[in-house]
Amino acid sequence: MSNQHLNPVTEDDIANYLGNNPEFFERHAELLAAVHLTSPHSHRAVSLQERQAEMLRDKIRMLEGRIMDMIRHGNDNLALLDKLLVWARDLFLTLDFTNLPATIASSIQTQFSVPQVAIRVWDVAPEFASAAFAQNVSEDAKVFASSLREPFCGVNSGFEAAGWLEEPTQAASLALLPLRAAASGNTTPAFGMLVLASPDAQRFVSTMGTDFLERIAELASAALSPLR
Repeated sequence: MSNQHLNPVTEDDIANYLGNNPEFFERHAELLAAVHLTSPHSHRAVSLQERQAEMLRDKIRMLEGRIMDMIRHGNDNLALLDKLLVWARDLFLTLDFTNLPATIASSIQTQFSVPQVAIRVWDVAPEFASAAFAQNVSEDAKVFASSLREPFCGVNSGFEAAGWLEEPTQAASLALLPLRAAASGNTTPAFGMLVLASPDAQRFVSTMGTDFLERIAELASAALSPLR
């Protein structure tokens, strides 16, 4: 009994042979036109050459889609950067430090279309201790803010910080941004917190990226340094 009979040729054997011997089709060029496959688009029989052309067109369409996605994301990022620059400009133009926290909050609300924004700052210099932004912050809230190594995003489950908003009952989802005199991720105790809120439970979710929010927190923290 022959070895060939014991080990019949498989589809993988044929595929490997054709892949390693492309000259096969040069010797048997008639097969390119003779072999017919079913097109997934028209469901009619097409030649091997036509099927290859269809596959190339599908690949081109897929690549075009990816390019369009890249362009769209690039445009979205540029628009977001423009808004960030306008917000930062508002901070630079605020010369009265007492009004700075309110400017930070209102400018975020306007530039980034956030329905509600609140801010609190603690451990401030004596001349700012009676300001509204330095009031009604419990020790628990301060400890919680310091425990955050990055912004928290998720459902409002009764956070004290939601009470700083004008309409706490309208805050279905929150982004809580700790403010500290160091880059995000640092263990330095927080000296404040920004609260971004939306009535849309999906606006701020736990799976969203926080890189941009971290940049917001870092810029706000730097701007607020004169209050301390």
